[in-house]
Amino acid sequence: MVREPLTEEQIERGRVLGALLRRARAGRTMVDVARHSGISVETLRKIEGGRIPTPAFFTVAAVAATLGLSLDDLLTRTDATVAPAPHDIAV
Repeated sequence: MVREPLTEEQIERGRVLGALLRRARAGRTMVDVARHSGISVETLRKIEGGRIPTPAFFTVAAVAATLGLSLDDLLTRTDATVAPAPHDIAV
């Protein structure tokens, strides 16, 4: 199975998601958030740095729950920052 390359919008959405999670983490350490989320510190570091632009749903859900974030709010804030590609706009 060949995986399609990510679009610029997907890459940017990953960067925005990472920045939102990093800001929400505020004074908490990566170790603390990763441990409570059930993921590795390296995975959290990569998500926050935008190096995993499309993390697994349950990974994002676990981190969001740990940080007290709503998935709806994350989606809204992520989508509002990234302009949709022309093919994503409903006619």
